[in-house]
Amino acid sequence: MLRVTDLQKTYPTGDEALKGVTTSVEGSQTVAMIGPSGAGKSTFIRCVNRLTEPSGGEVFLDDTELTALGDDALRSVRRDIGMIFQEYNLVERLTVMENVLTGRLGYISAWQAFRRSFPAEDIERAYEILNRVGLGDMENKRVDELSGGQRQRVGIARAVIQQPKILLVDEPTSSLDPETSNTVMRLLTDIAAEREVPVLINIHEVDLAIEHADRIVGLHDGELVFEGSPSELDQQGLDQVYRGAEVPENADKERTTMDAGTDGEILSDTDRPLAGET
Repeated sequence: MLRVTDLQKTYPTGDEALKGVTTSVEGSQTVAMIGPSGAGKSTFIRCVNRLTEPSGGEVFLDDTELTALGDDALRSVRRDIGMIFQEYNLVERLTVMENVLTGRLGYISAWQAFRRSFPAEDIERAYEILNRVGLGDMENKRVDELSGGQRQRVGIARAVIQQPKILLVDEPTSSLDPETSNTVMRLLTDIAAEREVPVLINIHEVDLAIEHADRIVGLHDGELVFEGSPSELDQQGLDQVYRGAEVPENADKERTTMDAGTDGEILSDTDRPLAGET
């Protein structure tokens, strides 16, 4: 279970990306986080696994407070957090199989990692997961030969092989066509159910969130302004998320779900590795 309390992020510029967000993700739920560009969606996910350091608040994964961990402990706990990136974060020159197996690097020695020597059970599990994500015949292809949808599936397989306690997914469909986007979302929700792993997805396509998520969380200007089931996300809820909480009842009911941009937060420090990491 992921439990986030009063999560805050203020950048040195004074910009407040998160203003005390409290929510949770548990069981095998798929939770979609929606909101306009700059609402804080990507910052929220990156603060959860501390790719971005929060300014305040608490983040718990089960009984472990992630926000209180030092570098060594955080590096260990990150094995329990599967991260699927918008830009895939794959090693282009390596094969599909090699990229998937990098999800097991936290479980082997530095010497094994240098030699790319993985236990037989890890390799067997990688084949199983590749079959599950529809890439069973592509294990020897280089990643730079794949389509965007295929690369996203490699990223999903890499995260799943970690055997994480939660999957964090940042804009998984932003560069995909509608059919592939639906396939990827369906795959994520199926994996959540099959493996009993909660999934938190930052997504800008509201229609996909409504169709695939069990619960929707809406951010506006760094604040949580909506939380409920897809059926509860009515026009008033959309107006709260995309226009702000105070919306006149007679306001033009223009649907603002077409915002296809990514979050506009300042992320200059987000990819900085921990000390000793490369």
